[in-house]
Amino acid sequence: MAFERSPFRYLLRVRYAECDAQKVVFNARYGDYVDLAVTEFFRALGYGEALVDGTLDYQLVKQTLEWRGPARFDQVLEVTVRAMRLGTTSFILATEFRVYGEPRLLAQGETVYVLVDADSLTKRVIPDDLRAALERGALGVVIDHAGASPKP
Repeated sequence: MAFERSPFRYLLRVRYAECDAQKVVFNARYGDYVDLAVTEFFRALGYGEALVDGTLDYQLVKQTLEWRGPARFDQVLEVTVRAMRLGTTSFILATEFRVYGEPRLLAQGETVYVLVDADSLTKRVIPDDLRAALERGALGVVIDHAGASPKP
């Protein structure tokens, strides 16, 4: 089941240390960017405290990224996050990367996570409230860590 909702947006500025000699974002950094955006997505869903205190914990199972164009030093990137599929214990989040304010897709990813118990790291069933939050998404929420002025 795919969910079509207004995407959550996370804005970040590409730092020099994240780039290669050509000032292009090094490919491994996209995994870091996904992690940052997903964390902020969960905060926007109302699960920030649960992330900190461990009542919400999940592990990455699989991540695929497809690059279509370069991101460069000092650009502001817009990362959208939305739920694609929800299983019993796992969920897939889709991410898309663009230069802020531009329509061209730079990269896209799918990340499979499994919800786990923080102590035993065993799989947990996704509770109804979390399932509903993921289905709903963080409609229209923009988290700006880049110092940009969010565009509607």
